[in-house]
Amino acid sequence: MFSVTVRDHIMVAHSFTGEVFGPAQRLHGATFVVDAGFAGESLDADGIVVDIGLAAEQLRAVLADLTYRNLDDEPAFAGRNTTTEVLAREIADRLVARIEAGALGEGARDLGRVTVTLHESHIAWASYERAL
Repeated sequence: MFSVTVRDHIMVAHSFTGEVFGPAQRLHGATFVVDAGFAGESLDADGIVVDIGLAAEQLRAVLADLTYRNLDDEPAFAGRNTTTEVLAREIADRLVARIEAGALGEGARDLGRVTVTLHESHIAWASYERAL
C-alpha cells in the first residue's frame, strides 16, 4: 500500500453536552493540526498515489468551511458533540466527496483509503479511516 499525507490546521470554537466533558461543556476554542492520508495499492502513470499539491489544496478547502467558526452554530453538527473523533470523520467524508467528484484528479479514483488525524496536542490525537 502506498500513501501520501498532507497537513494543515483549523481553529474552532465549540462546547460539549454531557458531564463526561467537565469544563469543556462551556464554549471554548480548539486548534487542531490536521493530517489527511491518501492510500492506494498502485501508483498512477506518473508514479504517484495522488498529486500532493491537489491533496493539500482540497484539504485546505475542506478546512476553510470549518475554521474560525463556532461549530455549535453549524447545521452539519446540529445535535452532535463535535469531538475530535466526530470532526475527523466529517473531514474525511468531505474529502472523499471531493475525490469522488474528481477534485484530486483521475488518478485519485484508484485510492483505497483516506485517513484523517486531528492532533489536539503533541500528546493526544484521534483518527478516522474510511475506505473508498
